[in-house]
Amino acid sequence: MRTGDQVVQDLPWKWSVQGRIFIIGGLGYMFDAWDVALNGFLTPLLGQEFGLSTSEKGLVATANLVGMAVGAVAWGTVADRLGRKRAFSVTLLIFALFSVLGAVAPNWEIFLALRFLAGVGLGGCIPVDYAIVSEFSPRRQRGRVLAAMDGWWPIGATLCGVASTLLLPLNGNWRWMLAVMILPALLLFWIRRGIPESPIYLTRMGREDEARAVIDDLVTKTGAAPEPYEIPLPVAAEQKRTRGLAAAAEQLRLVWSFNPRITSVAWTLFVTVMLVYYAALSWMPSILRAQGFGEYAAFAGTTAMNAVGVLGVVVSVLLVETVGRKWVIGVSAPLAAAALVIFALVLRVPAAALTMIAVFGFLVLVAIPVMYAYVSELYPTELRASGFGWASSASRAVTGFTPLIFGSLLWPVLGLPLTFTVLAVAVIAAVVWMAVAAPETRGRELDRITGDVAEPVVAPAAVAAPETGVRG
Repeated sequence: MRTGDQVVQDLPWKWSVQGRIFIIGGLGYMFDAWDVALNGFLTPLLGQEFGLSTSEKGLVATANLVGMAVGAVAWGTVADRLGRKRAFSVTLLIFALFSVLGAVAPNWEIFLALRFLAGVGLGGCIPVDYAIVSEFSPRRQRGRVLAAMDGWWPIGATLCGVASTLLLPLNGNWRWMLAVMILPALLLFWIRRGIPESPIYLTRMGREDEARAVIDDLVTKTGAAPEPYEIPLPVAAEQKRTRGLAAAAEQLRLVWSFNPRITSVAWTLFVTVMLVYYAALSWMPSILRAQGFGEYAAFAGTTAMNAVGVLGVVVSVLLVETVGRKWVIGVSAPLAAAALVIFALVLRVPAAALTMIAVFGFLVLVAIPVMYAYVSELYPTELRASGFGWASSASRAVTGFTPLIFGSLLWPVLGLPLTFTVLAVAVIAAVVWMAVAAPETRGRELDRITGDVAEPVVAPAAVAAPETGVRG
């Protein structure tokens, strides 16, 4: 007899069922993108209003990203211990509240504190959203669904760029840039209250009656043939004993003890790839303005970089189930970093520089969606949100200080070409480690993926195993 989670993972895809969760989860991710992209637009404007130095301007993005690092750990732990649904809604409410307060901040110091707190709320969106969407998605479509989730990122970043550019003529425009996204975030918080708890999470927590109610409802709504199934004994009940910081520390211990090689792959991928992306996203308007681009042109160039990313996500969706997660990440991530190096070398030629910005925006958003899908699949259900959350937190913690270090040390001392070259070498090292230390997840059932962590990398043509099989 099959288990309840196997039934859920073999259901047919229906837009009115799993698609609804994908859209609602993706909209939260869109706000994450909007808020991160906003740092790049806020930095020069806050610098003008408050007379900030280069290093002080770097703190604008640092406060927000470090808050997201804290939020990723905190909400990943909540999601694994108290449920996906609870964290799914509250993260957006906290973000909206502190964004409202940030829009009326009287000075730079209070603004930084409020951006940090808004980041704590929003930082939970990515690990929680990816956990709940992956657990509702059929395994045959899971890779494409999770890769498509990242399509919300360039949409959010592009909307941020368009709104920020249009708001430039207004006095105090940076305050309006914050305020314009608050009402949609509150509406989404209200909508999220109607999403059911993940049935796979419920089975792992031993909440059998609730799990059966959700599973039976999914079977009915998707039109699948009803069948008997069993709910295994819970495997994670002991995790409920600790609370607060002790709970987060315990989840960190469990994440590393589960499989140190997999966790090291997850962390190095997140840190290096997102380091390259956030460095570009946070400083691109300032780099272009320093090169002589006007304010509108600098904002428009950054917006174009994000808009082209939509095409990158489409390509990632097409490739993720065809050639596998590891090949897509292993090729696109180093190429994206190389595009940024070339951008720095041709910066004095505006047409060439803008072209390389677009190439970077495309390639990096081929890599990131697949990376997110890959890492969310590597961990078992009882650690999925925490494993993703800690990897995300590691990247946010490192990238959180990157705007400060980039503006005060790397850019002025090393110059852009050498700075981006160092970052590219780090990305290459991370994908090489992934190639030898972590398994391919394409076509496998959740919680049955990591049986052979040292799986060799083979050519894409050789990995065309059936979707229902488990590759050895």
